[in-house]
Amino acid sequence: MAGLPGPGIGNNQGSGSRKGQTQSGMGGPPGAQAMANPAEKAADFKGTTKRLFRAMRPERTLLIVALICALFSVVAAVSGPKIMALATNKIAEGVMLAMKGAGSMDFAYIGKIIAILISLYVVSSILNWGQQSSTVKLTQSLVKRMRNEVSNKLDRLPLSYFDKYTYGEILSKITIDIDLISSNLQQVLSQLLTSALTIIGIVIMMFSISWVLALVALIAIPATLFMTSKLAPHSQKYFSQQQTKLGDINGIVEENYAAHTIVKAFNQEKTSLEEFNQHNTELYGVAYKAQFIASVMMPLVNFISNVEYAIVVVVAALLSASGRLPIGDILAFIQYVQQFNQPLSQTAQIANIIQGTIAAAERVFVLLDEPEESLEQEGAATSLDPSKVRGHIVGSHVAFSYNPEKPLITDLNFEAKPGQTVAIVGPTGAGKTTIVNLLMRFYEIQGGEITLDGHSTKELTRSALRSEFGMVLQDTWLFSGTIRENIAYGRSDATEEEIVQAAKIALADHFIRTLPQGYDTILTEDASNISVGQRQLLTIARAVLADAPILILDEATSSVDTRTERMIQEAMNRLMAGRTNFVIAHRLSTIRDADLILVMDKGSVIESGTHEELLVKGGFYANLYNSQFDEALEEEELLA
Repeated sequence: MAGLPGPGIGNNQGSGSRKGQTQSGMGGPPGAQAMANPAEKAADFKGTTKRLFRAMRPERTLLIVALICALFSVVAAVSGPKIMALATNKIAEGVMLAMKGAGSMDFAYIGKIIAILISLYVVSSILNWGQQSSTVKLTQSLVKRMRNEVSNKLDRLPLSYFDKYTYGEILSKITIDIDLISSNLQQVLSQLLTSALTIIGIVIMMFSISWVLALVALIAIPATLFMTSKLAPHSQKYFSQQQTKLGDINGIVEENYAAHTIVKAFNQEKTSLEEFNQHNTELYGVAYKAQFIASVMMPLVNFISNVEYAIVVVVAALLSASGRLPIGDILAFIQYVQQFNQPLSQTAQIANIIQGTIAAAERVFVLLDEPEESLEQEGAATSLDPSKVRGHIVGSHVAFSYNPEKPLITDLNFEAKPGQTVAIVGPTGAGKTTIVNLLMRFYEIQGGEITLDGHSTKELTRSALRSEFGMVLQDTWLFSGTIRENIAYGRSDATEEEIVQAAKIALADHFIRTLPQGYDTILTEDASNISVGQRQLLTIARAVLADAPILILDEATSSVDTRTERMIQEAMNRLMAGRTNFVIAHRLSTIRDADLILVMDKGSVIESGTHEELLVKGGFYANLYNSQFDEALEEEELLA
């Protein structure tokens, strides 16, 4: 499964709310598990359910097989007590005859009944296995396809989608929601089919034995449903609050653990403990109420069942005494009464599980229905001849806005000649990173045109266009794996010599060889086992190996010390040689040698020229540079 698309420039990288999804971990009485994890309801339950079943069409054969197996398995299992009644009646008849001296026990008949029973139960078990196997295969096949669809969908979504949602929210749809569909749907299809058919079968068998006893036994159902309908909403309310409070506590623990140094440095241990105790007390309150109501549920259900059972036994005894019901049928009916409560309870629980399953499916379907990137222009080139790419980029009257009501870029004009280094500077929100997003077609321009060597960028596919760009960002974005794999990311066909040469050009080879495993060193998930500067050198080596004719550098040295900055700057100068370069920088001292500096403010280029020309003008750039220069002098004086 493809990973999330790499973060674009200016991408939303929030970690999500503290109140994340958590597992309660708190048990409840048997039969109350459905309430212990209250289901979130889907906005369009009916529509989502239909769509989920439509999604199962490729597995409809498996669904039919599961249904047939469930049907005949239940028929075989439910027939058992009724057939056993025949043997019981025959035994009772034999005992009575023996007592009167008028005959003996018909063991041949009884043996035949037992053989039939054993055969039925064996067949029922085999069919039940067939149902379970078909259901598992159906569910896993569906979930596998859904994961592929979600992964492919993420690759086709515009960058604006990832600006709207945090990675945590997106990953939740890929992992938590689809896993919930997988586990719950398997349980629902398996138990719902069996439970529903079992209830129907038992009711039929009850009426076939005695309609009077059947009506007596079924009287308990309305009472149970009424009691459940009154208590369950209150329990679900408190369980929902319990989940929220538990999320709060987990968030507090996570924050304090991750920032324990800061907590200790500012002497906030007492405050943290007080906050934890407050939330823990609130959790205790709602958890106690939830568990108390849930614990009351099963005793009441059992009470109703016991009363029902006692009434059935009394009525059955009266019918037997009057000669209207044989002893075997009474025993069979009592078995049906005992078997009836379990599938009924399972069905009630499954109804709650279905809500959560459909809600999870709805969230996945919402993602699959998100608007995708606009279609490529008809006839767009899928590749460029490397020998003909010069890197001449021109923007003419470019217009763009993230929000139609708030124009950002209205009439932007710029030119980057082949081999030039173009620096883009300006205050926060001026539109610097937006230009890069438009160059790479992470967003589509809404007016004007951007050309590459005289051809509109829309005449190229996004893949073809982006293959002409290399990027080194402020966020290093290394991946779990070896250093070798990280450098060769995007160039899987690179040789060992090419990888090492790229590292040497990026001044990374020396520090790599000092590591215990060298190029085979495994980087952790956040590459925390190497320094920030070393991470940046690896991303530069990656860009060197890609060898794209156009390079984008976005604040590549903003988070390192001066010495490391000089080393990284030297590596970048080697990388930039012979390429068209776009450099976004806040430290103006790093772009003094740029061939062209574009000064942006409020989405427009307000000044352009070389560093010296802009200083002579004494305008916006000069004021910005002088203010940074004064700050640098003050810092040096303080250090001195």
